[in-house]
Amino acid sequence: MHLRSTFRVVLFVLGVLCAPLAFAQAYPSRPIRVIVPLPPAGAMDNIVRAVTQRLAQTLAQNFIIDNRPGAGGNVSLELAAAAAPDGYTLVAIAPSSIVYPMVFKSRIDILRDLEPLSQISAQGYVVVVHPSVPARSAQELVAVLKANPGKYNFASSGVAGPIHLTGELFMAATGTKMIHVPYKGTALAYTDMVAGSIQVGFPTIYSALPYMRSNRLRGLAVTTPAVSAAIPELPTMAQAGVRGVEVVSWYALAAPAATPRALVERLSNEIGVAVRHPELANRLHTEGSEAVASSPAQLRAIIVADREKWSRVIKVAGIKLE
Repeated sequence: MHLRSTFRVVLFVLGVLCAPLAFAQAYPSRPIRVIVPLPPAGAMDNIVRAVTQRLAQTLAQNFIIDNRPGAGGNVSLELAAAAAPDGYTLVAIAPSSIVYPMVFKSRIDILRDLEPLSQISAQGYVVVVHPSVPARSAQELVAVLKANPGKYNFASSGVAGPIHLTGELFMAATGTKMIHVPYKGTALAYTDMVAGSIQVGFPTIYSALPYMRSNRLRGLAVTTPAVSAAIPELPTMAQAGVRGVEVVSWYALAAPAATPRALVERLSNEIGVAVRHPELANRLHTEGSEAVASSPAQLRAIIVADREKWSRVIKVAGIKLE
C-alpha cells in the first residue's frame, strides 16, 4: 500500500514537471496574434510581417498582425501585458517601447510586464540634409550649425521618439543647437524636408534610402558602428570625425510576463531560425537593416543598456510632453 502511494506521488510530480514541456511541444494549436504598436506599411510593420511569414511556415500556424498604434506605443504594451501568458499573444517592441513609458509616465515596465524573446533586426540612423544646406560631411554640418545656432531645424516622428533622441544626442555631442520640429509620423516630416522647410533629419536608413537615391535629400553619415551595406559610400559618424553619436535601433518580439520558460525558449529559438534564414536576411540587408537574433537574456541586457542611455538623454535635454 505504501509503495502504491509513493508511486502515485512520483507520477504526480513528474506530471507537474513535464506539463510545461508537453505544452511547448504541442504549441501552437491555433493562430498567434502579434501586436504591432505602429500603423501598417512602416519599417517595423514590414519587418515583423516578414519574420512572422517565415514563422508561419516553420510552426505550421497562422500569425495575425494586430496594428495598435496610440499613446506612443503604450496601447500595444498594455494589451500585451494583460494577455494570457500562453504564447498566443506576442508584441513587437523597439527602443521607443522603453522611452515612451518613461515620458508618458506609463504603468508599463517592459522588463517586469513582458518576457523578452528575441531581437529580430537592427538598423541605424542616417544624418540627412536638404540639398540647400552647405554641408557635404558631418563635420561640415557641425561647422554650419555652430556658425548659425538655432537657425536650422530638424524633424522627428514625435516627441521623445528615437529620431528625436538621436537629434538631441547629436546636439549634445557636438555642442550645436537646432530647433526640434515634431511630426505625427515620418510621412509629413519627409514632405517638409524635401520642400526645404526642414533642413536636417536623423531618419532610419530604411526609410531614408528612397530620398537619398533620388537626390531629394543628401546623406552625410550613419550612426551605426560599421558602414551600412545599403549605403557603403557614407562613413560612420565616428569615421566622419563626430564622436558620441553611435545609435543602433532594433526591433524585437516579446510575450506577456509569466509565459512558461519552456515556451519562451522555444519561441526564441524559432524566431532565431526564421531571422537567420538567408532569404529574409538578404531582404533586410538590401533595405538598410540587419537580421539579428538573440537569446532572451541578451535582449534583456540590450533593454537595460538602452534604458540607461536614453534616460540620461531625456534628462539632459529636459524632454517633457506638453
